[in-house]
Amino acid sequence: MAGLVRKNFDDPEDVRLFEEGKGRLDLVGFDTGPVGRAVFEPGWKWSRHVKPIAGTDSCQAAHMGYFVAGRMRIAMDDGEEAEFGPGDFAVIPPGHDAWTVGDEPCVFIDWQGFADYAKR
Repeated sequence: MAGLVRKNFDDPEDVRLFEEGKGRLDLVGFDTGPVGRAVFEPGWKWSRHVKPIAGTDSCQAAHMGYFVAGRMRIAMDDGEEAEFGPGDFAVIPPGHDAWTVGDEPCVFIDWQGFADYAKR
């Protein structure tokens, strides 16, 4: 048995910045994989601020996480759309664009899809 493990996003093991200073991803690692906290600033859009890093037409990461603050709209490649906000859990399959809604940063905790997200 490994015992207790404590990590804190205020002391991340990896930090990835989005284009144009529109946010950041802080990662902490566990034996089961990384957990990330992303802060998406107002005006952030995946197709503008992460696509140049990813090099794909849409986000190909599968996400499973929790929205802490702010709002985000997600549009799947097949046309399905939904908006998420504080208190929402989300499962987001690969093949989507996303953008912040409103003038508050969106904070999202993801324990599935941030291992290679915005990785240069």
